[in-house]
Amino acid sequence: MLAQLLQGCLNLIITPCCPLCQNPLEPVASGPGPCGACLQRLSLPPEGLQGHEPLPWWSLGFYEGQLRRLLLRQRKNPSPVVIASLSERLAEPWATSPLRPLVVAIPSWKRQGNPLPGLISRSLGFEQVTPLERARPTLGQHHLGKQLRALNQDGAFRCRPGAERPGPLLRRRPLLIVDDILTTGATACAAATALRSAGYRVEGLLCLARTAEKGRDLRSARR
Repeated sequence: MLAQLLQGCLNLIITPCCPLCQNPLEPVASGPGPCGACLQRLSLPPEGLQGHEPLPWWSLGFYEGQLRRLLLRQRKNPSPVVIASLSERLAEPWATSPLRPLVVAIPSWKRQGNPLPGLISRSLGFEQVTPLERARPTLGQHHLGKQLRALNQDGAFRCRPGAERPGPLLRRRPLLIVDDILTTGATACAAATALRSAGYRVEGLLCLARTAEKGRDLRSARR
């Protein structure tokens, strides 16, 4: 009886569980991240999403339904374990790159800003760099259209003093901007402009979710 109890406790300790639903994971998983049931519930395509406009981007899925609700909860009360499980899946396309990418999180100008870009960046397993800072405050963009978002973010970023001229090793390595959601791309493009002007090799954006533009079916963007 005692042996069975000890074995049951040991199984609880060593059996991996899905960080989202806490159910045991199958012995042979299809890939990193949440369990199959959670992937289906969040409508995450097996190979994620990828596109090229307004800059190359990689995403887990569309910002809608259960994924949207999950990310809104994470913004208010972030769980490092949940974000790490999603970020591990997001890192897959770059895991076998000959040159390991650098990652830079979109910084917030607010003291209590969005915690997710930094948390995602730290969870990807790539070398994190912090050359970017806000040059000025910006408006909240929830109700702004595409053109107003571009104006709002124009010149909003700059490189920190001492980071304007990266050395040759840093210039060779691909750099990925990290954010939680891609909508029009105004923020990511403004950040990319500042980084490229300083000499960094910006390859695109990693984000957890992509907002579909009105009147456009982004399902053609799936890999």
